[in-house]
Amino acid sequence: MTCDVQSKIKKYNEELEEWLVEWTIVQCGPDVGHPDHGCLDFQVWLKNGVILSKLVNSLYLDGSKPVKVPMNPPFMVFKQIEQMAQFLKGAEDCGVAKTDMFQTVDLFEGKDMAAVQRTLLAVIKNDRHYHGDPNWFMRKVQEHKKEFTESQLQEGKHVIGLQMGSNRGQIIS
Repeated sequence: MTCDVQSKIKKYNEELEEWLVEWTIVQCGPDVGHPDHGCLDFQVWLKNGVILSKLVNSLYLDGSKPVKVPMNPPFMVFKQIEQMAQFLKGAEDCGVAKTDMFQTVDLFEGKDMAAVQRTLLAVIKNDRHYHGDPNWFMRKVQEHKKEFTESQLQEGKHVIGLQMGSNRGQIIS
């Protein structure tokens, strides 16, 4: 990847924040509230782990909820971190790769909120029960198989691809 693309991936995206907030509200219901615009408010909104727990539970059928959501938001630091860890475990069980996961310190201390955004995008890509507008986010890739006849396959054997270099002066048998 180019440096420009890599820097965009690693930076916090305020437009993406708006999409993620809207998607979270659609998934979890309006009782999760709505943060003010900005990285710090987004962090505070997610920091105690309750909304993240509701989010990961929304991706499972009603009978199975992998994360216990506390009645009252936890105020003790270790309880908040524990709640985030439960979200990460639930997201991993949904199929999100460990490489797509943020570290609890990224969210709790606001060290890398772009990583939090990337994790939420990975959850969306691996969702089971998506409730939002399908045009909000990237669509899943559909398989497109190519079918070739036997004569087309035989013709392809006599073509020298560009990655082979120049075929000037060569005799093709």
